[in-house]
Amino acid sequence: MIDISESVMQFLLAFVVAGPLLGALAALLPAPPGLKGKSPAQAVLRHGVTVTGAVLIAAIVLALGFDHDHPSKMQATTDISWIPALHVRIHLGIDGISLPLVVLTALLTFLCALYSYFKPPTGPTPKAFLALLLLLESGTLATFAVLDLLLFFLAFETVLVPMYFLIARWGGEARRAAAWRFILYTLLGSVVMLLGLLLIGIKAGTFDMVALATDNGRSLTASVQVIAVLAIGIGLAVKTPMWPLHSWLPDAHTAAPTVGSVLLAGVLLKMGTYGFVRILLPIAPHGFRTFAPYLAAFAVVGIIYGSLACLALAKRGAKGDLKRLIAYSSVGHMGFVLLGIATMTPTGVNGALFANIAHGLITGLLFFLVGALKDRTGTTDLDALAEETGAALYGKAPRLGGLIAFGAVASLGLPGLAGFWGEMLAMFGAFEPGAGLSRPAFLTFMAIGAFGTLLTAAYMLAVVRRVCMGALPQDAPKLADVHTFEFAAWTPLVVLTVLAGLWPKALLGLTDPAVQQLLAGGTR
Repeated sequence: MIDISESVMQFLLAFVVAGPLLGALAALLPAPPGLKGKSPAQAVLRHGVTVTGAVLIAAIVLALGFDHDHPSKMQATTDISWIPALHVRIHLGIDGISLPLVVLTALLTFLCALYSYFKPPTGPTPKAFLALLLLLESGTLATFAVLDLLLFFLAFETVLVPMYFLIARWGGEARRAAAWRFILYTLLGSVVMLLGLLLIGIKAGTFDMVALATDNGRSLTASVQVIAVLAIGIGLAVKTPMWPLHSWLPDAHTAAPTVGSVLLAGVLLKMGTYGFVRILLPIAPHGFRTFAPYLAAFAVVGIIYGSLACLALAKRGAKGDLKRLIAYSSVGHMGFVLLGIATMTPTGVNGALFANIAHGLITGLLFFLVGALKDRTGTTDLDALAEETGAALYGKAPRLGGLIAFGAVASLGLPGLAGFWGEMLAMFGAFEPGAGLSRPAFLTFMAIGAFGTLLTAAYMLAVVRRVCMGALPQDAPKLADVHTFEFAAWTPLVVLTVLAGLWPKALLGLTDPAVQQLLAGGTR
């Protein structure tokens, strides 16, 4: 930790939230700032690397200046009146729950901008692509930093438009249908969520999330809490995505460009689970307790469903798409996050937050790798990769094959890597659920989740065997191994996956005090 004044911390957080938005506007100018490149397209993409790099540096300095001795305290706070008639305030702040998500978002967006600079997107003008990427970053960062319910909703919705256009304009086959499904599902969920947020704000007399969390539902009747949790929970569950509200996700991932898939899996899905922890758990605890067993049941069904779908796609002759398989795996992994939250225990919620970060690192890496594989072979069809083109990556491109194997074993939860701790803690939380929850039911959910980890190992190892292993024919076409810029974009994700697996205290030390206080009823 370094000693930074509160005013500087406030400025850094404001810059982290607003910087990408200003960068998006600047990218649309006739002459975008930044060093001149070999072409206008290269210049604007370099501008993207500069802006996202500055935001990442600000997020890292923010993390270094964060008071790690008091992670449950809201820090770098800004609180000014915005719409007095509606009691809406521009209220920003971070604690041990939101800080890791802010840094993860800044990191993944920078890596996506760096990757796009060396591997420009094919499609319409790069100016529009970069502006949408930066707008997406600004909305995501704002979602994790704002402390007002209406501002949260505005930030939550901001990301929909840029992601829609990234899929519809720069995506692959069936991109328009996938983009429409994505925005229709999420918009319909958001309409219901807005009604729940308004209900809480009107009944409690404030939209301030800190005040509402401190009140811990005492100003809301039991019926209001139940209705609010149902309405808000539907909107959050669509974004998470929770089975059976997940059907937009596989199509969106399959059609999205590489950086779109990375950000969609890496940070956008976390907005839903973050809302469960930040809003529903502390603000409407009684209502959440009513629905917690159902949330856990849907979560474990999602774990099994996602795993079985992946096994079906990995089967020989199924013509399974590798991007679609990883998308379905996200349904299973986010099921563990929801299971941890549903336990209403510090252990389970900490596991959920850890699994959030681990999933962002690992799945972001996997989508980068699959994108690189498609660039080299022209396909993500598993049968084509395994038989027709004879991928045999260990022989053709050993470093790329090794990275895919690393991503696969990290995703299946190998001890010593980031994917292990979150899922284990979520199941530990289910072993001793919170007060008022049925232990036999949650023990059943824990057993089903444990079985899901075995299925995850089965389909991930099947993917590695089919894509990376196999005899290398003498006349096999050459395949480029990992390029330098790819190493630059992927190395941070590999290193952080290992560090989080070997040193989980670095993340749990941030989240645990904040979670303890949140569940006890308050966040200062």
